[in-house]
Amino acid sequence: MTRWLLFLATFIAGIFRSSVSLQLEVAALRHQLALYKEEGRRPRIQPADRLLWSCVSRWWSHWRRALYFVQPRTVLEWQKKRFRDYWRDLSRSGKPGRPRISPELRALIRRMWFANPTWGSPRIVLELKKLGIDVAKSTVEQYQPREDRPPSAGWKTFLKLHAHEFASMDFFVVPTAQLKVLFVLVILSHERRRVLHFNVTEHPTAEWTAQQLVEAFPFDTAPRYLLRDGDAAYGEKVRRKVRAMGIKEVVTAPASPWQNAYAERLIGSIRRELLDHVVVLNERHLRCLLKSYLGYYNEWRTHRSLEGDAPDSRPVRPAGAGKSAEFPTVHGLHHYYLPKAA
Repeated sequence: MTRWLLFLATFIAGIFRSSVSLQLEVAALRHQLALYKEEGRRPRIQPADRLLWSCVSRWWSHWRRALYFVQPRTVLEWQKKRFRDYWRDLSRSGKPGRPRISPELRALIRRMWFANPTWGSPRIVLELKKLGIDVAKSTVEQYQPREDRPPSAGWKTFLKLHAHEFASMDFFVVPTAQLKVLFVLVILSHERRRVLHFNVTEHPTAEWTAQQLVEAFPFDTAPRYLLRDGDAAYGEKVRRKVRAMGIKEVVTAPASPWQNAYAERLIGSIRRELLDHVVVLNERHLRCLLKSYLGYYNEWRTHRSLEGDAPDSRPVRPAGAGKSAEFPTVHGLHHYYLPKAA
């Protein structure tokens, strides 16, 4: 009896409905019935069926009451997937990605990776810019040899304002093959990260340290501020000499190397790019190595903090990927690149 009443109520409601709405519902029900007749109890839905119901759900507001073979949210998911597929195919219609680089440039990048084991991809990108070659960092990393390399550490600059008024100094120790310990003093200008002075000694006395300051800042070249730590080598004679030169000392807190970050960064570069790869024989040998490396550091080594320039400012010299020459320095441990002579 209930089914009969439901049939009559549906028939009476169909009399007052528009013919278009009624025909849409009849077509939708016949479509689903045909699926059940062809496939059985659980029909297999084809891409054409998904497309049909995605279109029906967009143009017919009462599509939900005529849908029985899937849930309404399933049809909405079909529509979303159709939208994603359309725009994905549209975005892939052109040539994807960056243009391919030339074989000569790929060979140059690989040669830089092998010739400079302590470099990272940012250093190679900056070195290529000096040759007038603009390459993305991700492109350079595609041609990196698959082997373990030391991670490239990063650090944030500080005190950019008045950087030309600051210099820093620091000691670090180097063991030798003769089981001795040598002390190296480096003095660095903050403005261009330029190494102003260095020296090596086995006994860093206050008199010796004061003399190094005189040699580092001749005439009227002394900075306004000098950063240092609380090492015992900076005795009263050093403090008197600093005051006589018109320099104000800034002493870092104990166990706070980050307060003298520029000098610590320089010392780390010296260790990673030089001392970790050689055996120091004696004081004379160490002084020769440091002179060679710091000359390369000031004149050729690129710095991200200097927008790819060197402390002594290297001009950009355009050259093609296959028209650059490689010049070894620091006894072949590092290289710099220049255009080939015509």
